[in-house]
Amino acid sequence: MTGPARVHWTEGEESRSARWRSESGAAPPRRVQVANDTLTADAAFRLASEGTAILWRGDFQNARQLLQALARRIDKPKKEKKAKPGASTISPVDAFNLHRQAQSQRARTLAMLVMEFNGAHHVTLRRAPEVSRACSEAYGPGDATQGTYVTSLRELLGLISAHEWRKKGVELAALGGERIHPHYGVFAPVRGEYLALVAEAPLPPALASGSLAFDIGTGTGVLAAILARRGVQQVLATDQDPRALACARENLARLGLATRVELQQVDLFPPGRAPLVVCNPPWVPARPSSPLEHAVYDPDSRMLRGFLQGLAAHLVPGGEGWLILSDLAEHLGLRPRGELMAWIDAAGLHVLSRVDTRPQHPKAGDASDALHAARAAEVTSLWRLAAAASL
Repeated sequence: MTGPARVHWTEGEESRSARWRSESGAAPPRRVQVANDTLTADAAFRLASEGTAILWRGDFQNARQLLQALARRIDKPKKEKKAKPGASTISPVDAFNLHRQAQSQRARTLAMLVMEFNGAHHVTLRRAPEVSRACSEAYGPGDATQGTYVTSLRELLGLISAHEWRKKGVELAALGGERIHPHYGVFAPVRGEYLALVAEAPLPPALASGSLAFDIGTGTGVLAAILARRGVQQVLATDQDPRALACARENLARLGLATRVELQQVDLFPPGRAPLVVCNPPWVPARPSSPLEHAVYDPDSRMLRGFLQGLAAHLVPGGEGWLILSDLAEHLGLRPRGELMAWIDAAGLHVLSRVDTRPQHPKAGDASDALHAARAAEVTSLWRLAAAASL
């Protein structure tokens, strides 16, 4: 058996190594160069672009400025070449793939600026902030006996940002202004339009005889909380991710709904049937480039297809399945509407109605975004589905 991944470097003519941490699943860098405040941004950019990690020994705040300088060099607008006469316009799916490739390359380059931590999650650099709590929330409790580890500054800043989100929470109109506190690695419910769909759609009449709902892929627990606040007496909420379940448990307890929502670690459906089954699967059928992207990207639409295929078997007579789904994939050329409708039909389901809403996030109006055309046309829908045999 192999042990934890390690990163190796030479410092002061001494060979050294430490554990490697990467929540994105990145492999440890093969080449490492120790650097400090004397390193210029141009030299750092050359090293990072070549795949050489920069192990920082200088001032922490200077490292943050260096990371920003690297990002500016990556994001510097390139001169557009004039299109040749008769040249074809790039397709939406090609634009999406090029965008993903650029994102992946950008992430790899910025991840080359790395720092060493002791086992208790402390960074021993000048002007370094106290980050042990943020690291503990993602990595688990620190242990000084475990030796040092190395991770990227970019990841550390992500941990700090997630810690602040967790402390402050996200205020949601669909919960009457109360807050949901996302944990690191759990998708934050920042797009209020899809929450409003669940908060406002008419509840199925079948709930009158059995006030039970399933929330498939609960994440932060936000949809389970909305259903409980709407009067559903018992919600069974499922997720595969232990982080998501811990996050949902904390949020539901804070909202006073712990006794109304039961959490289960299962893939998709809990046992049994319910008058209402709700699911908000990842919207884009593409391969995630890191474990943290699974909330957005769903290879082959696995979760969407699994929900549709299993829904009829988990609805009571007269029950409804609510599918919350954006059509962004359709505008990107990744999943045609006809394919979705064919999956619904093959699963023995019937569309009762569909409620649409427009996205309100900033990228929808950002003309400089690489996927602006698709985002500007995007519609998010709540599909009310029923088993065809029960109609």
